[in-house]
Amino acid sequence: MAIKFKVIEKGQPGVAGGGEKKFYASTVTNGELTLSGLTRLIEKSSTVSGADIRAVLYAMVDVMVDSMANGQIVRLGELGSLRVSLNSEGKATADEVNSSAIKNTRVIFSPGKEIKDMLKTLEFAKGN
Repeated sequence: MAIKFKVIEKGQPGVAGGGEKKFYASTVTNGELTLSGLTRLIEKSSTVSGADIRAVLYAMVDVMVDSMANGQIVRLGELGSLRVSLNSEGKATADEVNSSAIKNTRVIFSPGKEIKDMLKTLEFAKGN
């Protein structure tokens, strides 16, 4: 099955009025898989009960949050890894850089080999 995309028009970022506008492909999502749905699918393909799967997944989230909050990279084998990243204001000297210079944080996901390989073989179809 192909990933569907739509065509959108975007202006140049940071240019008043949008500047020169161009057309770009943008993915069209096809639903979502929730934690509950993921649990049901894992339950069908294993001997582990849904309650046990949910317990492990929720515990994993708690452990991952605590680990990343302590500055650790969370490595999940073939799934990939997660780490905290930040953006800060530039300062004239190193001494001026402190925690108040930090303006944004986010979690970066780096996919594992199987996910990277999947991305190389995707097919696309223009959709709505």
